[in-house]
Amino acid sequence: MTSRQAGRIAAAGLILSRLAEVRLAKRNEVAAREAGAVEYGAGHYPAFFVLHPAWLAGFLAESGREARPVRLGWLLAGAAASPVRWATMRALGDQWTTRVLIRPDRAAVRTGLYRFTPHPAYAAVTLELLAVPMAVRAPRTALIASVANAVLLGVVRIPAEHRAELTRTPPG
Repeated sequence: MTSRQAGRIAAAGLILSRLAEVRLAKRNEVAAREAGAVEYGAGHYPAFFVLHPAWLAGFLAESGREARPVRLGWLLAGAAASPVRWATMRALGDQWTTRVLIRPDRAAVRTGLYRFTPHPAYAAVTLELLAVPMAVRAPRTALIASVANAVLLGVVRIPAEHRAELTRTPPG
């Protein structure tokens, strides 16, 4: 399989996956807001909706320049990210959204992968943003998307989540 073919297949699969995830996140968001959830860091949210489509478009364009062999190791690394994302969604259940929402009636989740790290989904997405473009020979996209993601997560998103967690009422 060439990088061009793999890029198209990867993009199609990722688009379908992301659309399903956004639908689930929206359903959970509506329920959370109805339960009194408060949102934190809403201002950065649109940046992620620019980053991810730009990443897809970037690796599609860059991988389509030449028909070269796929880098299997990178492809496997990128594919490994999805089960990690799904495991985080499962652990969070109806608290999983794409926004930073704190429900007053819920404690922080400390099950599943959250027993080991506070941000397993971000680790998975970070891997995916790097590995998928590298697999289809789109190193510029991998670099730009990875740096943009690191800045968004490190400077804005994770600090917003940490501030939000400080507002939770301790159980009991």
